Amino acid sequence: MLDQDVSDIGRQLAACESVLFVTGAGISADSGLPTYRGIGGLYEQDTTNEGVPIEIALSGEMFRRDPALTWKYIHQIEKSSRDARPNRAHEVIALLERRLNRVWTLTQNVDGLHHVAGSQRVIDIHGDVHRLACTRCGHRWRVENYAGIQIPPSCPECDSLVRPEVVLFGEMLPLDRTKVLQEQLTHGFDVVFSIGTTSVFPYIAEPVLDARRRGALTVEINPGVSEVSHIVDYRLRAGAAETMDAVAQAFDRA
Repeated sequence: MLDQDVSDIGRQLAACESVLFVTGAGISADSGLPTYRGIGGLYEQDTTNEGVPIEIALSGEMFRRDPALTWKYIHQIEKSSRDARPNRAHEVIALLERRLNRVWTLTQNVDGLHHVAGSQRVIDIHGDVHRLACTRCGHRWRVENYAGIQIPPSCPECDSLVRPEVVLFGEMLPLDRTKVLQEQLTHGFDVVFSIGTTSVFPYIAEPVLDARRRGALTVEINPGVSEVSHIVDYRLRAGAAETMDAVAQAFDRA
């Protein structure tokens, strides 16, 4: 991480009015959460104990066929994030949301940490494991964690099968959130940050590509290489919490 780059980013950030933060598993790594794959990843093996790829176990098709199996691995995801707290990167994003005119966060994460940190304008495009919904009557509620609830859980209203409000593999993205994302991209942003994501999904890479087309500032914070690393204005190969703290300090000095 270059001090001059961070100073330049902080100075430009202080002069802007709108920012989009695009976040992935890497931003929560500093809160102790494992990334999906890779070093320290939650799923290092090619297949689950049941002999199927994790993408199949966590698919909409498997949920319809064997909901208990899908819930087993959803439970693992929730358990890995239980008791985790927002780190400095989450906190800085929430702080900037309060201090700048228009700040949005597009996150792939289902851990809910952006909300806990205080961010209000969050597009959690893949959902949140803490939000549950009945597959029959539509009753919806939120839980702090899965401790003490039967897995798979039953609806407290009609005793039917419940699912977490997350996007499983093979399922469509939620229309309400994709609509908000497209509306905000239409307005454009002065700065787009990509933090802790490989940007393999087109809808995650697109905000960075759109910013480049518009001539907006683009910043990537990621120790590794992503699909957008070669096009951003600033590429900071470091952890999210440390880097965002440095950006916040540069912002305050500007």
